Amino acid sequence: KAVVSTQSGHYGRVTQLEEVHQSIKFRGVKGTTGTQASFLELFDGNHEKVEELDALVTKKAGFKQKFTITGQTYTRKVDAMVISTVAGIGATVNKFCTDVRLLANLKEIEEPFEKTQIGSSAMPYKRNPMRSERCCSLARHLISLASSPLNTAANQWFERTLDDSANRRIVLGEGFLTADVLLNTTQNILQGMIVYPKVIEKHIDEELPFMATENILMAMVKAGASRQECHEKLRVLSQEAGRVVKEEGQANDMLDRISRDDYFQPIHDQLSQIVDPKLFIGRCPQQVEKFIEEEVYPVIEKYAEKYAAAPSLRV
Repeated sequence: KAVVSTQSGHYGRVTQLEEVHQSIKFRGVKGTTGTQASFLELFDGNHEKVEELDALVTKKAGFKQKFTITGQTYTRKVDAMVISTVAGIGATVNKFCTDVRLLANLKEIEEPFEKTQIGSSAMPYKRNPMRSERCCSLARHLISLASSPLNTAANQWFERTLDDSANRRIVLGEGFLTADVLLNTTQNILQGMIVYPKVIEKHIDEELPFMATENILMAMVKAGASRQECHEKLRVLSQEAGRVVKEEGQANDMLDRISRDDYFQPIHDQLSQIVDPKLFIGRCPQQVEKFIEEEVYPVIEKYAEKYAAAPSLRV
């Protein structure tokens, strides 16, 4: 669910990008300084014709709306709004790929790994998550771009100064190109991701006994035990089991300790049910299925033609 939850951030970015795209206005036919004086002269002072021309050119350029007032340029806050939204893709990808790197370190999952790919030039055994590492690196760059157009908009003199030009040509281009690379690489990771259920099961077995103490406490209270007394018993047993794990490197024997303790006799025959992992995931399966069905698939269908081909990467 954690992976899907991160991907819900991608869905949010898609809808935000659509909203920003729809909200962008055309500068229109405003003349050199935005006054439309030259067009008013051209049409012999006929304001209606100036506005009609403005509307016709806006439509011809493919925009649905135009600015009523501009200076020499449209407000540079538009650039800030666009890049801020695009930079959000960087934040989402960075979060997802950081999780992939952490889970790869735990050997629970791996990103795609080519036959002849070298994980580390120094250590032959390594299978570094190079795609995710690359994404995190580029995502930081994309996120950093968000501040630049804001500074440009904030530092314009009166209607406009030319110190906006060189900056925005770099920032706008780099922003979209970087986002494109991030999305292609993320798609490649997801399409080839490898999951190791046995390792996940091992980690669950190591941690679940501690996680289940609250459920065990509730079961004991239902059986008539004192909550405070039971809490203390579980605290002591947890500390002892934790010491064995950390100091002796042994397996978590918390459940064995409980099953040997006569105090917990009222629930001994319930222990296997109480620590069933399925009891700890709530509605995660249903939530994921609903999210995919109602939010992901409609976006995929809408843009199916644009990413029909799987991205190819050189690693």
